[in-house]
Amino acid sequence: MREKADAGLYIHVPFCVKKCPYCDFFSSTDLSGMGEFSRALIREMETRRNPARFDTLYIGGGTPSLLKPAFLEAVRDSVFKIFRMDPDAEITMEINPGTVDFERLTFFKSLGVNRLSVGVQSFSDDILKFLGRIHTAADAEKTIEWARAAGFENISLDLIYGIPGQTPAGWLQTLEHAAKREPSHLSCYTLTYEAGTKMEARRQKGVFRPLSEKIVTRMCKTGVRRLERLGFSRYEISSFSRPGRMSRHNIKYWSGAPYVGLGPSAHSYAGGERSWNPKSLGRYLRDLRQGRAPAAGKERLTQAQKMTEFFYLALRQSRGIDVHAFKRRFRLDFYPSFKRPVSLLIENGLARKGKDRFALTLDGALLLDSAAGLFVEEAEKFD
Repeated sequence: MREKADAGLYIHVPFCVKKCPYCDFFSSTDLSGMGEFSRALIREMETRRNPARFDTLYIGGGTPSLLKPAFLEAVRDSVFKIFRMDPDAEITMEINPGTVDFERLTFFKSLGVNRLSVGVQSFSDDILKFLGRIHTAADAEKTIEWARAAGFENISLDLIYGIPGQTPAGWLQTLEHAAKREPSHLSCYTLTYEAGTKMEARRQKGVFRPLSEKIVTRMCKTGVRRLERLGFSRYEISSFSRPGRMSRHNIKYWSGAPYVGLGPSAHSYAGGERSWNPKSLGRYLRDLRQGRAPAAGKERLTQAQKMTEFFYLALRQSRGIDVHAFKRRFRLDFYPSFKRPVSLLIENGLARKGKDRFALTLDGALLLDSAAGLFVEEAEKFD
């Protein structure tokens, strides 16, 4: 990595009280291993010393708020001892209602956490039950209230839409309700049915009927318009922020900046090379016990692969593609090199073209995979 204040650090804490039926992230409900995990995580940090300066730290999971205070404090101390953290670093922790109280949130604040990502998902008890969440709407309300009282000003709420039984009007009410809680950021995700999850198994058995694509699309479009009226700007497909409150860490992923991932299943990226840790807590702990870095694999991206990632990540952002940055990175003039997909998307109202940037419209963003695929096809000739 270059020695600049532009690297991100991610820590995956793989523990949950209960596995949500729609979630395909790696996690374990056996909480007895949290102490050993915390010690192993610190050993992994030692193996991943890096000269870069880090200006974001994101502690995700899983449910990081489950870790005991002593474990979290040891992890925090090791991060600041081993890595060169920017004094103004954005430090985000994911928390779930039902796993925190005011005292715990005050402790997180004392550790230097300055941004919370709260897994609310819904303010409806019926929907929370369908999603298999452990908390109630009242728990979510209380968690936000406690976070404010603990001194947190930068709070993001996660919400899910496209849920069976949910209506477009109900979704707008959820957004209105969330906005009244005055978060600085909202992440709004469509419910997806991932292979291997309990939710997908139930869908295949006909236990419930998914919403139609037409209704989900309507929810997305009306939701974006409502949030814009409420003072939020959409800067990425699922991300909305108040002015100056975008997730600095997530922008690194979407912009191709370097990042280091620690913990089971975590990924790292720098200079066109990607590596990843084993998606197994047992193997992760065993490797570190035996003095080995817990690497499961790595790959050096080809030029075509780099372009593929660039298109998918850049086009998911509202600002789109910076044509000058594209030329510096790939030594190609963007518009002359990709005439066909540019013209096709503009003619169909799916993109807008500017002197310095090319970006998808909301309609285009809803067809991200297809839109990016047009550029990927063209990119193959430059490999």
